[in-house]
Amino acid sequence: MRKLANLAAAKATYTNNHVAAERARSVADKGLLSKTDLDNALAAERTAAAAVQQAQATVETARINLGYASVTAPIDGRAGQQQVTEGALVGQSEATLLTTVEQIDPIYVNFSQAVGELDALRRAQAGGHVSLEQANKAKVDIVLPDGTAYTHPGTLDFSDTSVDAATGAVSLRGIVPNPDHQLLPGMYVSVRLTLGEITHAFLVPQAALQRDPGGAYLLVVGADGKVVQKHVTADAQQGSDFVVTSGLSDGDQVIVSGVQHVRPGAPAKAVPWKAEAAKAPAATAASTH
Repeated sequence: MRKLANLAAAKATYTNNHVAAERARSVADKGLLSKTDLDNALAAERTAAAAVQQAQATVETARINLGYASVTAPIDGRAGQQQVTEGALVGQSEATLLTTVEQIDPIYVNFSQAVGELDALRRAQAGGHVSLEQANKAKVDIVLPDGTAYTHPGTLDFSDTSVDAATGAVSLRGIVPNPDHQLLPGMYVSVRLTLGEITHAFLVPQAALQRDPGGAYLLVVGADGKVVQKHVTADAQQGSDFVVTSGLSDGDQVIVSGVQHVRPGAPAKAVPWKAEAAKAPAATAASTH
């Protein structure tokens, strides 16, 4: 209040000196005032104007210092435990941590992905086998520690420009809505990232896929009713199924159960496959689409 009063007094003094200087100018123009008196009046006006500026600077400095008494968080969130008690001296020689504010909604999820997988996706995209989404559209799904799926999907909003030499992975970050505050900072969750869609692939049960020195293969029932061996590419899984990206054709009837009882060239009759019937001794097949 004192500094504001000093500013008001300085402004009043300047107003009075300004009026006196204008009067002195008018009288001097008529030759009725000496040059010395005119110079004194103008000097008093300039001095009063400088005093107003000095008082204004003092008030601004006081307002800045007063602002240090209140700390405003730059983000919306939830404050953690206080680190200092009320009345304690802080920031005397270095910055003092008062508390930590965590952004809750939306919340960021940090994870990483092997650079080899990203390269494989880019090669698949170049070959026309995969259609990749843009970074701000790639879907991020969360699985909670108890195994349940989190109900609010997010999007990928950051991808690092370098590879971690220790892990061979690229750091990624997703932003996920958290309206119910179910997710908390520091939680460990499982992340499922959908970067795009495979343009032509088949989901095949694990029981159907077999391997030999030549790689992965499936047994299918051919158009002539005989078993045919087809080598396939199955480098990824989705749930309990393998994702087959090459080697199968539309309409192929894949043998899922009883594969140990059939051989290529042997006759087989395809019937719809059911998971609960997987232990049946007869060869059965499932049509893929």
